[in-house]
Amino acid sequence: MGRKRTPGLQLRQGVWHIDKVVYGQRVIESTRTSDLYEAERYLAHRIETIRQSTVYGVRPTRLFGDAAAKYLRENLHKRSIGDDASRLKRLLPYIGTLPLQHIHDGTLAPYVKACRKKGLKTKTINNGIEVVRRLLNLAARKWRDDQGLTWLETPPLLSMVEVTDARQPYPLGWDEQKYLLKALPDHLATMALFKVNTGCREQEVCQLRWDWEVEIPELDTSVFLIPSTIVKNKEDRLVVLNDVAKSVIDAERGKHKTHVFTYRGNPVTRIYNGGWKVARQKAAALYAKDHEEPVTWGFANLRVHDLKHTFGRRLRAARVQLETRKVLLGHRNGDITSHYSAPEIEELLEAANRVCAVQSRKSHALTLLKRKTA
Repeated sequence: MGRKRTPGLQLRQGVWHIDKVVYGQRVIESTRTSDLYEAERYLAHRIETIRQSTVYGVRPTRLFGDAAAKYLRENLHKRSIGDDASRLKRLLPYIGTLPLQHIHDGTLAPYVKACRKKGLKTKTINNGIEVVRRLLNLAARKWRDDQGLTWLETPPLLSMVEVTDARQPYPLGWDEQKYLLKALPDHLATMALFKVNTGCREQEVCQLRWDWEVEIPELDTSVFLIPSTIVKNKEDRLVVLNDVAKSVIDAERGKHKTHVFTYRGNPVTRIYNGGWKVARQKAAALYAKDHEEPVTWGFANLRVHDLKHTFGRRLRAARVQLETRKVLLGHRNGDITSHYSAPEIEELLEAANRVCAVQSRKSHALTLLKRKTA
């Protein structure tokens, strides 16, 4: 005679699964083993855990890996969920099998050490720790079992790694900007020129839509109001168009039904791509040749985000007040940006126009557009 099958265990594709009602709670999960004896031991453990929780109010032990899976399932709608998934994947080999209450600075130390060994930046390491913090806070404050107990009694205080290797921003000089725009493909040059004159982030530029444009008849101009769902700080973003940015917008008008910046009829999804990397190398080489001196490391390795820093640095050099700079750069300030009056926008426009030309006051946008349409 064969061995009597244990009630509540089912063999599916060579792995034993639990399907059993325990103290009024239905348990449906894999035992992750093909060995019946091990599966029975796991089932007995789960029954005892539920009994302790139901009868005595003892909080069940939850593993970080299970909590990570729950976090990902519940946050599929987030724009950044792909990044969080990558960070959790990097963390799981070190803390995935640990109970939530066993996670602290000490148990995260091997993860930090391994990241350092791989040459990862401190910011990357801290992004992973921040996801752990968020997950443990949810486990302690929001996630509850059928008995109303939270997954974790108290979240630990996790320390961030001290940042000593952050890349410093590199604001472009006017001459460097000229070399960069000349080297970039036309569609990227147009987007870069708009970015360096508005301080928009990369995705704000790439996703810029015509239905976000708001006419300001009193000033014979328009602005763009980017919805909070696109903006990093979750606040509506007012984009004021100085003379350069306005000329860029006017040149793009009518090319696409929905999006401002396109390439071969399709919206551009990234500025920082192969074309950008080749162009910055070309620009650095030409600059070094023409000036007969090596270029700075920052220019040779220019990031798209450096264009935002450039706009901010130029505003400061032009003595634009801090609060005005915050609005122009889209920093969080607590104001309702959709409620600006025409005089306030006029003040912002005057400030933005202080940084759209140099020396001869000749617009860089007009020079670029003339080259492109010749």
